[in-house]
Formats: sequence, C-alpha cells, structure tokens
Amino acid sequence: MFPYHDENRTLRRPVVTWALIGANVATWLMVQGAGTSPALPASVCNFGLIAGELTGAVPPGTAVEIGEGLACVTEGRAQLTDVFTSMFMHGSWLHLLGNMWFLYLFGNNVEDSMGRGRFAVFYLLSGVAAAMLQVMLDPAAPVPMVGASGAISGVMGGYLVLYPTVRVYTLIPIGFFVTTMKLPAWTMLVYWLVIQVAGGFAAIAGAKSGGVAFGAHVGGFIAGAILVKLFARGDYVAQHRAGTYVPTNVRRVA
Repeated sequence: MFPYHDENRTLRRPVVTWALIGANVATWLMVQGAGTSPALPASVCNFGLIAGELTGAVPPGTAVEIGEGLACVTEGRAQLTDVFTSMFMHGSWLHLLGNMWFLYLFGNNVEDSMGRGRFAVFYLLSGVAAAMLQVMLDPAAPVPMVGASGAISGVMGGYLVLYPTVRVYTLIPIGFFVTTMKLPAWTMLVYWLVIQVAGGFAAIAGAKSGGVAFGAHVGGFIAGAILVKLFARGDYVAQHRAGTYVPTNVRRVA
C-alpha cells in the first residue's frame, strides 16, 4: 500500500516539515552529489552511523563494502554526531523521495498538533530512538546506516495515536493493476508496522534485508507513539480536529 493523500486539513503552515524536507534535499544535492561518485560513498562513510564503531565492536582500519567496488575504512572511534547526521543522508533518489513523501504526508498534521519547536525536537528524538534500537539489535554491524526513515517512522507513530480514524487515500497494486482505496489511517499504519516487524525478525534469523534497517523503523515508530503524548498540545489537537484555529494574540469577545 502506498498512501498519497489524507483527509486531515492543517491549520498552520508546516514550516518545520518543509524545512526538514529542504534540509534533506539540500544535503542530497550539495553533500551527496545527487547520488554521484565520489560524493555519495564519501558522505555515507563520513556521516552515516556505523553501529560497530559506536559500540567498539569494529576495530579501526576495517574495510567495509558499501557497494560494488566501494568501501569505507572505519576509524574505530565513536561519533555521536553521526546519530544525527545519518538522519539527513540517503542512499539513492528513490530512498530520498520515498522518505520525503511520507514526511510531507504525515508530518504536517503532527506538526500542526505540536507547534514548530516541539515538532522539531520530537522528530530528532524519534530519529535517535530509531538509531539506538537498530544499534542494540545489531551492535557489531559494520555497514553505515543512513536515512530519515527512523525519524519519519516516529512521525507516523505519532499520527497513529492522534488521528487513527482519519481517511487516507492509498494506492494498492493488484497484479498488473493498481487500484485506490480510502482507508482509516490505523489500517495502513499498522499494516506498515507489521511489515517492518516481520522484516526485522527475518533479518535476525539471517535472511537478507536488502540493506533496510527494520529495527530503526520499529524503534522510531514506537518512540513516536509514546513521545507524541508528551509533545502534542491539547489545545492545538482540539483546534485541529475541529478545523478551527484561534490565534493566541486574538481575544474572544463574549
């Protein structure tokens, strides 16, 4: 299932959501060379999160293959900043565009329910939680982890808690055909979570994961579902659900 629209109107401009999308796209173009070599492999090596480096399980000078004919050489020292920089790195155009679409679709409503500052902190904390669960599940992994999907999974978890029954328009492939369905958000989001959990268990069992950090997706989703209760503002959520925005600098007249 691929969501492309929801019936959840926002009341405030999603400035942080757009800023995050802009930061990811700018990083892809200016730091990662739009996926060209040598910028792409260099950025993945320098700014991706290597779990084995963070835990000390991978010794310095280890050559790690990250693609055909490409390798990183580990420095053997923990880089806590990599937890954050890795959230803005991607491995391909498809990786970037898929992540940014999900951030655009769900981020604006979650931001609308928190306010800009709170949403920015919520997003980053979800990304950190996602990375830490992936590290816990595979502490000796030598391959760099990159992508915003862990943090975006947190946004999706928050959306599920706040707006489970909002209708989401979804593309569903059936053989060679594609149909559309309007589903409650919880059905699409829970389905997505089940796929991530299943993929995570398969990876633990030794099956190839195709380079997908399923643990990060699950960790981010759970973190977002928990943290949203701390970051969402009751008055903003009520206004959002009612579709009425009352500016704080305007007094009501009885």
